[in-house]
Amino acid sequence: MRKTVPAALAALLFAAAPAPAQTIYQYRDAKGAIHLSNKKLDDQYQPFDYMRLPAGTDENKVLPFIRYYCRRHGLDPNLVRAMVAVESGFAERAVSPKGAGGLMQIMPGTGKDLGLADAFDGSANLEAGIRYMRGLLDAYGDVRLALAAYNAGPGRVPKGGPIPDIPETRDYVAKVMTRAGLR
Repeated sequence: MRKTVPAALAALLFAAAPAPAQTIYQYRDAKGAIHLSNKKLDDQYQPFDYMRLPAGTDENKVLPFIRYYCRRHGLDPNLVRAMVAVESGFAERAVSPKGAGGLMQIMPGTGKDLGLADAFDGSANLEAGIRYMRGLLDAYGDVRLALAAYNAGPGRVPKGGPIPDIPETRDYVAKVMTRAGLR
């Protein structure tokens, strides 16, 4: 099952996509001082990735990123935490049998629509998934329908309901709602 984004929702999500940022480079000298530049002055300067999840990510390392992006996009962090738990079990490199990847299990086509270059970049995956969920909540106006659309694809969930009679989707909505304390 491929999750596709309808044209109107894609336009909304694309408009909400962060503008491409200029790369900032860093170099740490022998005394430990960090030097920053907007140009790679030599081979010692490496890209500065301040919003990268650390290696060996677990739930406790992911939560500050969830809170940050939820605050930025106006979502309940408990909802997103529940989504990540159900989607990937907080495994940054998780891949579903249908090809969805990363913490929020984003399908490649949806990731492309969201401007997600690497589904396994935990921070970028969270930001894209949270932004996508924000768009679905805005479009559907109901958390259950937005979750159903996140799982089954917006083309399979009618506005105004009901949740499609897809066992996987019904189970997903129930699990996330329960974990988020929204039942």
